Amino acid sequence: MEAHESTGQTGHPRRWAILGVLVFSLLVVVLDNTILNVALRTIADPDQGLGATQSELEWSINSYTLVFAGLLFTFGVLGDRLGRKRTLVLGMMIFGLGSLASAYAQSPGQLIGARALMGLGGAAIMPQTLSIITHVFDPRERARAIGIWSGSVGLAVAIGPVTGGLLLDHFWWGSVFLINVPIVVGAVIAMIVLVPESRNPRPGRLDPFGVLLSIVGLVVLSYGIIEGGERGSWLEPAVLGPIVAGAAVIAAFVWHEARTEHPAFDVRLFRDPRLSVAVGSIAFCFFATAGVFFFGSFYLQSVRNLSPLEAGAMMLPFAVAQLAVSPRSAALVGRFGARAVCATGMLLVTLSLAGYQLCDADSPLWIFGAIAFVMGAGMAGVMPPATESIMSAVPREKAGAGSAINNTARQVAVAMGVAVLGSVVASIYRGEMKDRLTVLPESLPEDVRHAAGESIEGTLAVVARLGGAGDGLVAPAHEAFVHGMHIAALTAAVVSFLGALLVARWMPGRAVPKTAADPEAVRSAASAPKVGERL
Repeated sequence: MEAHESTGQTGHPRRWAILGVLVFSLLVVVLDNTILNVALRTIADPDQGLGATQSELEWSINSYTLVFAGLLFTFGVLGDRLGRKRTLVLGMMIFGLGSLASAYAQSPGQLIGARALMGLGGAAIMPQTLSIITHVFDPRERARAIGIWSGSVGLAVAIGPVTGGLLLDHFWWGSVFLINVPIVVGAVIAMIVLVPESRNPRPGRLDPFGVLLSIVGLVVLSYGIIEGGERGSWLEPAVLGPIVAGAAVIAAFVWHEARTEHPAFDVRLFRDPRLSVAVGSIAFCFFATAGVFFFGSFYLQSVRNLSPLEAGAMMLPFAVAQLAVSPRSAALVGRFGARAVCATGMLLVTLSLAGYQLCDADSPLWIFGAIAFVMGAGMAGVMPPATESIMSAVPREKAGAGSAINNTARQVAVAMGVAVLGSVVASIYRGEMKDRLTVLPESLPEDVRHAAGESIEGTLAVVARLGGAGDGLVAPAHEAFVHGMHIAALTAAVVSFLGALLVARWMPGRAVPKTAADPEAVRSAASAPKVGERL
C-alpha cells in the first residue's frame, strides 16, 4: 500500500478517525496490565489460580515489561522501514496470541513465558501509535491529539480493574487475558480499513547486539532485585552478583549505543534537554506509581477483604482524574508552560504517595480513593507535556525513535518499580513475620511453614488450612504488610519528589519572543497558534 501523506497544514483528512483506532490499540495494551493488577491475588491462590509466589507474580509483570522495553526501539525502526501500519497490525496479532496463551497457562512458568510473548506484541504496537499520530496530524493539532492519546490511559485504568473484577466474579482467572482476543480482532479490522501506511524514506539499521545487551542487562538486574526481596537479604552473593552484573551490562549497552552508527536506543538524542528531562519525568513518575499499583491490589483484597470487583472500583477515582485532566493539559501548558504543569503533576504524585501513610487495616476506604484521585490528576499533568516535549524534540522522520524512547522509559520504570518496591514490601513482610510463625504447629511440613512467611497470601492460605488454630496470625500479617506498604510508598514518594526537582530545574518553560525589537519575531509569535489551540 502506498503511503498517504498529510495534506498541507491540515493533516490527514481522516486523522480523527485514525486517532480513535490508535487509541483503541493503546487501550488493549494498557487494559491488560490494569486487569492483571486485580487478578494477582487470584493467580496466587493455589486453588482458584496457579499458586504463584510473590516473585513469580513480579516476573509475570516484568517478563512483559522487560521484553516490551528491550524491543521498543527496534520495532520503532522496523516500523519506519517496513511500514508503521504493517508493523502495528503484526504487533496486534502477536499480542492476541500471547493473550490466548496466557489465558490457558497451566503453571506460573507458562504464564511468565506467555506474558513475554505479549510484551513482544506490545513492543510492536506502541511506537507505531505515536509515529502515526505525528505523521497524520499537523503540528498545530498534535499536542491536542497526544493529550487525547494520553488520556485514553485513564479510560483503560477505569475499564480494566472493573472489567477484571466482573470477569473474576463469574469466570476463571484466565478470562482476564482472553478478553483481549475480541478486542484485538476488532482493532485489526479497523486498522486495515482506516489507518494509512507510512514509513521513513531513510530508516535506520537494526542493532541486534544492542537489543541483546539491553534485554540481558535489564533481566539480570531485575532478577537480582527480586531475589533480594525473596531472600530478605541484599548482601548475599546470589543477590549482589546479578545486580552488579546487570548494571555492568547496562553500562556496556549505553557505551555501545553512544558509539554505533545505528543504535537500538539512540542515547545521543538525550543531548536535547527537552527530551532528556521529559524522559526523566516519565521514568520517575512510573517507577514511583507502578510498585504502588502492584501492592495496592493486595492491600485492598488481602488486608481490606474486598472482592476483585470492589478492588477494581477503588481505582475509578484515578481514572476519573486522568480523564478529566489529560485532555486539558495542552491548554494548561499553553498558559503556564510545560515546566510548571509537569512539576505540579510530579508534586501531586509525591503528595499522593506520601498519603499512603494514612491507609491501614482499619482506615476509611475513602482515603484510598482520594489518594488515587490525586495520583491520577498528577500523572495526567505529567504525561501529555512530557510526551509532547519528547516528540517535538526529534525530527519528524525519527518519530518512531521518539515514541520508542517515551515508551521505553515508561516500561523500564514500571519493571524497576515493581521489582524494587515489590521487593521492599516482601523483605519487610518476611522480616516481621519470621518470629510470629513460631505459633504454628510443629507438625506442619517445612514447605508449608516457609510458604506461610513468604507473602501475605501465603500466610492467609495457611490460616485457612489450619482453621481456628491459625487465626492469631491474621492481625500480625495485616500489620506486617501495611508496614511494608508504608515504607515502599515513602520510597516512591522520595523518587517522585526527585523527579519534580529535575523538572523544575531543567525542563524548558513557556516559550516567549526573544526580543520585542524584532517586529517580524513579534508578528510570528503573535500569529502562531498556541499549544492545544483548535483550528
